[in-house]
Amino acid sequence: MKRREFITFLGGAAAAWPLAVRAQQPERMRRIGFLSGRSPGESAAVVKAFRQGLAENGYVEGENIAIQFRWADGHYDRLHAFAISIGP
Repeated sequence: MKRREFITFLGGAAAAWPLAVRAQQPERMRRIGFLSGRSPGESAAVVKAFRQGLAENGYVEGENIAIQFRWADGHYDRLHAFAISIGP
């Protein structure tokens, strides 16, 4: 193998390395904070549609998405604290 061919080979391998590493990474778990001023019972239809929309886009709860629900039950002053409790 000539020097120039060897250098070209190394350059190609170096360029392909990040793609191979990225392909082996498991998909990270994404998190969604779902805040509602209503109660869980009042929001059942909305939550069902929300989960269906996620599933249609390839998100499966417990596999690649985690949802944290917080319900204010009409006490809207709680929403700020709920948002902070979910955190990054």
